[in-house]
Amino acid sequence: MIPPDESLTDAYFEDVYRASDDPWNFETSEYERAKYARTLAALPRDHYARALEVGCSIGVLTGLLSERAGALLSVDVSERALARARERNRDRANVTFGRRRLPAETPPGPFDLIVLSEVGYYFSTRDLEAVLDRLTAALAPGGDLILVHWTPPVPDYPQTGDAVHGAALRRTPAPLQHRHAERHEHYRLDVLSKPGT
Repeated sequence: MIPPDESLTDAYFEDVYRASDDPWNFETSEYERAKYARTLAALPRDHYARALEVGCSIGVLTGLLSERAGALLSVDVSERALARARERNRDRANVTFGRRRLPAETPPGPFDLIVLSEVGYYFSTRDLEAVLDRLTAALAPGGDLILVHWTPPVPDYPQTGDAVHGAALRRTPAPLQHRHAERHEHYRLDVLSKPGT
């Protein structure tokens, strides 16, 4: 693993997407398809007025989330990935894409749903804490934060999926409440909510 005090750089992701249009096989992987189905099934509500997807990549999950949101803002650090995501979702008028580097460029919200899927382990320990603080602040009262991450260690990543979820769960029982947990062979899923209406 790279040191936990270093977030992966924008250049890292541009290099990954330069080498492959779909570096993690989001379009074809049975693992991804099953994980997306579990992610959608775990959402506490059928519909969210305003949602944020952090690390949208090429926009495969984006398309599925857009069916559950009135307005969806999907962000990524890679222009190459965003170009593919925009093309894939060109007919979805409720989706907006933006290049953002969290934590500094965290959208202010409020959002009824925030999805942090397969992205938290790219942050340094310090940046991860700041990202979680800012996302918690951007979550509307009564809103849901869902985290889904690969759990086996990856040498290139500063965090593990378990470390990401552990950091989020340290924000419970306040300011967030833990509503749901699943652990599968290679990933885990947790749903946290901000009290209020």
